[in-house]
Amino acid sequence: MIGRLFSLVIDCPDPSELATFYESLLSLPRAEESPEYVVLKSTTGTEIVMFQRVADFRPPQWPDPARPQQMHVDVLVDDLDEAEAKVLSLGATLLDGSDKPIGYRVYADPVGHPFCLVTPEAVASSS
Repeated sequence: MIGRLFSLVIDCPDPSELATFYESLLSLPRAEESPEYVVLKSTTGTEIVMFQRVADFRPPQWPDPARPQQMHVDVLVDDLDEAEAKVLSLGATLLDGSDKPIGYRVYADPVGHPFCLVTPEAVASSS
C-alpha cells in the first residue's frame, strides 16, 4: 500500500453552498468552515471531503473532454428511484443513466460536478 485516502478536494465557487448539498447526500457532518473552505468528516473524525473556493470556476460539461469532470463520486444506494428523488430535491440534475430501478444514473451536483448513484447490483456486475 502506498497510502490511503485522506480527503477528496473539490473546487467550487461557494464552498458552504456545495458542502450543504454533500452533507445531505453523504450524511457527513460539517467539521471545519471558513470563507475559503469547508471540511466534512466521518463520525470517527476522519476528513472525507473538502470544498475549496476557486476564483473563475468553470464547471465541467459531462462527457465533453474539453471540460473534464474534475472529480467524480460514486454513491452506493439501494433504490435508484428513491435516491434520485432525494438528490433532485437537493439541487442535482440528471445527466444520463438507466430508467430501471437497478444499475446507475449520472447526475450533476449544483455547480456541475458529475456524480453517480449506483446500486449494489451494478457494483457486483462491474467487479
